[in-house]
Amino acid sequence: MESNRKFQAINTSPIWQIMILAIAPTIGIGICRFAYALVLPDMRDSLGWSYSVAGIMNTINAAGYLVGALGANVAIRRFGMLQTIRVSTIVSVLTLVMSAVTGDLVMFGCVRLLSGVTGAFAMVAGSAIATSIAQAQRQHQAFYLSLFYLGPAIGILISGFVAPFLLEWHGAGSWWITWGVLAAISASLTVLLMTARVDDSPAPVGAARAHIRATPLSFYLIGYFLFGTGYIAYMTFMIAYVRNVGGGALAQSAFWTCIGVGALVHPWTWSGLMAKSRGGGGTALLTGISAVGAALPLFGTSPILFGVSALIFGNAFFAVVSSTTAFIRVNYPREAWAKAIAMMTVAFGVGQMVGPIAIGIITDKMGSLSYALNVSAAILALGAVASLCQRPIDQRALQARVQTI
Repeated sequence: MESNRKFQAINTSPIWQIMILAIAPTIGIGICRFAYALVLPDMRDSLGWSYSVAGIMNTINAAGYLVGALGANVAIRRFGMLQTIRVSTIVSVLTLVMSAVTGDLVMFGCVRLLSGVTGAFAMVAGSAIATSIAQAQRQHQAFYLSLFYLGPAIGILISGFVAPFLLEWHGAGSWWITWGVLAAISASLTVLLMTARVDDSPAPVGAARAHIRATPLSFYLIGYFLFGTGYIAYMTFMIAYVRNVGGGALAQSAFWTCIGVGALVHPWTWSGLMAKSRGGGGTALLTGISAVGAALPLFGTSPILFGVSALIFGNAFFAVVSSTTAFIRVNYPREAWAKAIAMMTVAFGVGQMVGPIAIGIITDKMGSLSYALNVSAAILALGAVASLCQRPIDQRALQARVQTI
């Protein structure tokens, strides 16, 4: 009886609740989306894919994520936030299973599309509940919310510890074994997710009444689009680059886990900057640092240089995503947050769709992945410049406009 009461107390702890919810993006984003980069080289060699085809698969996944992000509210209103998280995570696990059983190009593309949709559903619904839990902790809101957004980083670490060694141990053509093991790990995590007990109250209806224009955000939207284009190219093809220059399973695992470690510490590294920046300067700085991380491998192939690149990139690119939320919270009233975030999601999502296929085509034409890194770093640098041009939103004009709706 005493042990049951202790379990119930743990299960209702805010930290425990958010950590359990973070399993959803761990699977839907960290494993379903990002682990593809680890399995991609073996799939490309075994199935005879070009870099363009390999890039298309992540473009399809990004398209699914965009569709899911824009349609998540429909699912949430129909099924509730917690049920949406649970079902979408279960389907995400099933997409990992399907990834293991098919090498057909069309079928695998459909799987990538579906995993993008379900990953977005889980991310949107999970972040809504996590935000609600965090807001109840008045003195530590940022810390509690950051726990949820660490989910994708944890997924990167899991896949980084597992995938490279499985591929080396089982040899060429073992991509399906890797997907299967990742599916099994994700299924075990999903069982834990099913124990979540959280408040599933719907978001306030009044939030949908706010109206904002894209024009004051033009530079920021352009910068975020370019960031989405540049970062996903690095995350899609960098493992293939490490492999091509002679990096084995240990090098690939170390590189990928360095990205995860960098991402894990980003809330503590950049929370002060994000709290103070009303214009696009903070996001510009983080995007510029991401460009530096993406460019470092062009100066050599030493393990230390690759590790520093991964740490810098992982730390900065996750912070860029968080900085957009901080920018919106500082510049817009609460009733405008949802629509402003939706606009950001569209810009970011379109960038993610363009990046992999464009970089893949360039690589096929030029014959070297080093060109992919060049273009990725250049796009990120342009994104930093665009974000730097963003000025703070005119609060008086904005408030007057919101009040007239």
